[in-house]
Amino acid sequence: MANERIVYFAHGQESGPWGTKIKRLAQVAENLNFKVVSPDYSGIKRGYGRVEKLLSLQPSATEQLILVGSSMGSWVSLCASEKLKPKGLFLMASAVGLENLEPTSPKPIAEKTLMVHGWNDEVVPVANAINFARNYQVPLHLLPADHRLITQLDSVTNIFQNFLQQCLESQKDLDPRSQWEKEQEAKFQKETIKQTQPRIPR
Repeated sequence: MANERIVYFAHGQESGPWGTKIKRLAQVAENLNFKVVSPDYSGIKRGYGRVEKLLSLQPSATEQLILVGSSMGSWVSLCASEKLKPKGLFLMASAVGLENLEPTSPKPIAEKTLMVHGWNDEVVPVANAINFARNYQVPLHLLPADHRLITQLDSVTNIFQNFLQQCLESQKDLDPRSQWEKEQEAKFQKETIKQTQPRIPR
């Protein structure tokens, strides 16, 4: 049975599955009752090989599937989103617009997508992130940080928490009924259960 809420992290090319950022963000997700999974891609150098591994894990959730990526992990999450169609994509220091990764700018397929990038990113030029965000109309947070974003970890954490909360709120908004209608249904269900309960002889 699929978990109702689950976050899949994808780490960068040279990092591991439980680096500083992922540990911090995992705590945020768990506090909001998400299950957290962070696969180890460190033995896979080829970019699309990591995408294939993520897809082979068959991530699914009955309510919320969130893909979170850092650097190459963002590219992996973007590529996988075409098939997984997650509720949310949270992309940090995204490896977009780089010639060594094809496609260079995979289209984000999710109900909500958000990017965080450092103004001083020495690996992926900030212009790449701006162009990607412009092309796909994706919200982009630019922070005074380098590629690792560690100096702005508190800000990244707050942005991620708000992102998850927005995903959860949008799930509630899918119910078109008014509050009065919901209360009436709950009252009806309660009365129905009460009437169908067998009487216990005294």
